[in-house]
Amino acid sequence: MRHKRVIVTHYGGPDALWVVEEECPKPKNGEVRVQVLAAGVCLPDLLMREGVHPETRPTPFTPGWDLIGVVDQIGADTSGIEPGQVVAALPISGAYAEFVCLPQSELVPAPPGLDAAESVSLVLNYVTAYQMLHRSAKVRPGQRALIHGAAGGVGSALLQLGRLAGLEMFGTCSSRGASAVSDLGAVPIDYQHRDFVKEILRLTTEGADIVFDGIGGTHMWRSRKALRPGGRVVVYGLTSSLSGGRLAPGRRHRYRGIAIFGLYIAAGWLLPGRKRVIPYSIQWLKRLRPAWFRQDLTTLFGLLKEQKIKPLIARRFPFVEARQAHELLGKGGVTGKIVLVHNGSSLKSGAA
Repeated sequence: MRHKRVIVTHYGGPDALWVVEEECPKPKNGEVRVQVLAAGVCLPDLLMREGVHPETRPTPFTPGWDLIGVVDQIGADTSGIEPGQVVAALPISGAYAEFVCLPQSELVPAPPGLDAAESVSLVLNYVTAYQMLHRSAKVRPGQRALIHGAAGGVGSALLQLGRLAGLEMFGTCSSRGASAVSDLGAVPIDYQHRDFVKEILRLTTEGADIVFDGIGGTHMWRSRKALRPGGRVVVYGLTSSLSGGRLAPGRRHRYRGIAIFGLYIAAGWLLPGRKRVIPYSIQWLKRLRPAWFRQDLTTLFGLLKEQKIKPLIARRFPFVEARQAHELLGKGGVTGKIVLVHNGSSLKSGAA
């Protein structure tokens, strides 16, 4: 049997994405072959395509951090899993394919019957948001949170989960994302026309308790200025490395952003005001505490099934249109998550 997958042929722009057809992979010992129903498109995908993300693979490689799929074939030395079972995974790469083989230990059972695009939004975006809220920031009801990129995939997840946690929320966004941010319970701040530091201080007098910053770079320092004394900036991304979806000039060094992280974390401890910068990485926390990832994703599936959260889906693309999906995400201003789907945009997880 043959299948198709998307590959990055060289580090660069969306034109580096190509669809290839080849023999289906066969699961090795301890592996399971998964038929992919939906794969998320995220900014780390763009950074890996450009060759600057710390998790970047050598070319050619198949991108795709998160997926929802159905167990198709089981390798030797596996147990407790059956063909047809709906599963989720965070492989970091490889999800832009019709079939992918993964270690059984990487798979998390997912409820059948849910929309595949909504379900895949939980794997990266909502786990990131949930862990930053409850494991990194340890939020309490009544605290003030400033969320950058509040209309995006992780931002909208932070808003929904933050509302459940009883936070008072403010979100930076473009003017076209303002209504979505407001609908999710936050005060929108148009970062294109207002200085978010001045605005948050005007709205709160003393600043935010927590700032969630997926931009990184020198933007972290401005986020720190928006804090009250004793506040925290949780930094989880490096999108400042991109400009219009492409690598910004002078940002080719893969570990430059990590060095800046270290500098600001140290400065947060040394400078007065007790304003700390805390790094968050979903892949590193998953490696250190794999049980937390499974537990938190299972909790989120429960919230989705109970309709307490509702992921915003910006656009569904057939997975062979990954190049167009990257172009759209790179333009910015996307409300919610872009998802690659198989066999039609209305496909439900649990379908054969």
